[in-house]
Order: sequence, then structure tokens, then C-alpha cells
Amino acid sequence: MRELDETDMEILSLLAEDARRAFSSIGEAVGLSGPAVSDRVTRLQEVGVLDGFTVEVNRAQLRAGVPVFVQIENSPAAAEDFRARLSGADGVEHLFVTAEGEVWFHGRAEGQNVRRWIDGLLADVPATDYSVTLVDSVEWTPSLDGTEFAITCAECGNTVDSEGESARIDGDVYHFCCGSCRSRFETQYQRLEEGT
Repeated sequence: MRELDETDMEILSLLAEDARRAFSSIGEAVGLSGPAVSDRVTRLQEVGVLDGFTVEVNRAQLRAGVPVFVQIENSPAAAEDFRARLSGADGVEHLFVTAEGEVWFHGRAEGQNVRRWIDGLLADVPATDYSVTLVDSVEWTPSLDGTEFAITCAECGNTVDSEGESARIDGDVYHFCCGSCRSRFETQYQRLEEGT
């Protein structure tokens, strides 16, 4: 896999600001043609650096409710059930599952209906098993500017550089820092598929 260059980083930064920005406009900013930007974006998608383009609605600007942070104390086995239930729920903006199996989420509810909204989401959870905190302000600004951008090895977690390798396995792209990590990963993947 080729290292990301300065132009790739500029393109990523511009897309982070506005994912709907035209490739011709990005090209003007980075000194490339629109089709050249399109080719780079396609390559970034193929290697897994870009994974879809999303819209994040700023509900605070819409005045669409009271921001709350909810922490649910439950068993790790129940975490998947909560993740499935909450990930598409109306008003839930950010969802986290800890290694201990706790589920935390940030969302917005109508001012008069905060308790009813939470009760609807957590109908079968005893009130003693979760806590609700009203949030004064929320800042959620993921950024590419000024941060080191690196792809990590799927096997060992080291940074993948220009000496690294990529492999498509069952439709997913994985990145490795070296050939031996790729080989170990593929062997383990094969064993898991065979059930041995």
C-alpha cells in the first residue's frame, strides 16, 4: 500500500469539512483536476481509509431537544441487544459500548418528554441500572488537521507504512505492516472459518 501524501491529507480534510463538496472544487483547492480527485477518493475508499460519507445533523442548531448522556450498567451479553436497539433509535446521536459491557449514549429528547423518551428506549431496564445526566454543552469535532494519520496493522496494531501490504478477504480490505503479519492473519482467519 502506498503512503498517504500531503494531497491525500488535504482531500480528507476538505471532505471532513463538507462531504458533499464537488470534486472540481476540491481539485481547485489542492491543485488537481476533478477527475484526479475522484480517482484519489476512490482509492482511499478501496483501501478502507474512507468508509462512506455521512451527514451529522446538529440538533442543537435545530433546537431539537435537551441533550442527555445515559449510562446503562448491564452484563456484556446484554450489550449487543442494547447496541441493536439504540443504534437506530430516534434522538440517539452517539453510542458507546465499553469493554466491561456498559452501554453509554448521548442523545436529544424533547424538553417536556425526557423521562418518557428514556423509558421508551429502556423499557425493560430497572431504573437503578442506569443513570441520566443532562448535558450543558456538547462539542463533537473529529478533525484530521494537525493529527498524525496512520493505518494500523490488522494483526499486530503497528503502523502500516510504504512497506506494508493489503489483502481483500471475504470482501473486506485488511492492512498489514509486513508479509509475516499478513500470513499469520490469513492463517488464523482460515482456521476460524473452518472451525478448528
